[in-house]
Amino acid sequence: MIDKKRMVDLEEENITFQEIMDAYEFDTRRLRPGEKIEAKVVKISDEWIFIDLSEKSEGYIDKTEFADESGELSLKEGDIITAYFLSSRNSEKLFTTKLGSTPMAGDHLQEAFRNEIPVKGTVEKEVKGGYEIKIAGSFRAFCPYSHACIEKSETGNDYVGKHLEFMILEFGEKGRNVVLSRRPIIELERKKEKEALKKTLFEGMMVEGKVISIRNFGAFIEVGAIQGLLPISEIGWGRVNDINEVLSVGEKIAVKIIAIDWERERITLSLKATMPDPWDEIENKYPDGSVHSGEVTRMTKFGAFVTLEPGIDGLVHISQIGKGKKIKHPSDVLELQQTVSVIVERLDMENKRISLRFSDHHQQNTTEEALKEQLNMYTGNSATSMGTLGDILKGKLSKK
Repeated sequence: MIDKKRMVDLEEENITFQEIMDAYEFDTRRLRPGEKIEAKVVKISDEWIFIDLSEKSEGYIDKTEFADESGELSLKEGDIITAYFLSSRNSEKLFTTKLGSTPMAGDHLQEAFRNEIPVKGTVEKEVKGGYEIKIAGSFRAFCPYSHACIEKSETGNDYVGKHLEFMILEFGEKGRNVVLSRRPIIELERKKEKEALKKTLFEGMMVEGKVISIRNFGAFIEVGAIQGLLPISEIGWGRVNDINEVLSVGEKIAVKIIAIDWERERITLSLKATMPDPWDEIENKYPDGSVHSGEVTRMTKFGAFVTLEPGIDGLVHISQIGKGKKIKHPSDVLELQQTVSVIVERLDMENKRISLRFSDHHQQNTTEEALKEQLNMYTGNSATSMGTLGDILKGKLSKK
């Protein structure tokens, strides 16, 4: 029967007829074991958390479900929580947020399986193919290795003895065949962490992360529950050929967020953005006309790139390389990793470009090498037996 006084109270509060009927139906219908609800915390006592089910009904939850090891509670009055109905005794409705090792928990494992209620368990020991887990006081369950979700830093022995939450994958033979998984729990936790991180992470922010894998195109960095990509081009100001020479899996590094795409769940990170930009001092270190030593690091059909220091490359145009001798490619006279002497012709600060030409010293050495090659071809002598250019000329003069 509908409580007439309550109906009048609701009408005086200008609540719609549909809301009145919804409130009435919630009061009168029977909750099914394992049914999931959302309710407000109305009172916290020494032992219980009381939740508001309706204006005339309350439920209660064991307070220990919300306490950490030091006894600190993770909620307060007024919070909205998700709970699962367990049983009703003397018109009092017992709820839980997860099934633990209590005498009544064993009676509700079936409901936990059907309604995806998390259960608390203790990892007893490692067995063939996985782990034996003790749940609901005395029930023995099995968690396969693939569903244990062990951290890479942990071993099987580290896992044993831990008190963890699981979801029931299989429930058979009245509880004699129970298979558990940590995956849904971890996925839910990570989803919550991601949502929290979305509110705190932003482009340009410095964060600390852990290198979890290395590929030829970059490294994946774990920042909380989110993975970001550190491209090989963002590792340092200089050219990086092998990332493994710079980073190692498990290493913690400070990086800057340079791009965020929440729709595609992609974060791009930079390590070089945390380092001083070598171009900041370029005008003082490499003024026009200054002479420097560098290494040939890349060659194209239009010229050779010479690295003066990590992150500072200059271009010697192909027209400056042959010095009168027509060449098709810089590799006709240069080699990669060859040390050369160059002069700064022009700095383009806006586009971060340096135009270079070989110094007289380099050209002298190149010309001498070219003459040696021509004489070698003329005389038929090997390069190792020719000696210096002066020796060859002396020999020709003595024959005369």
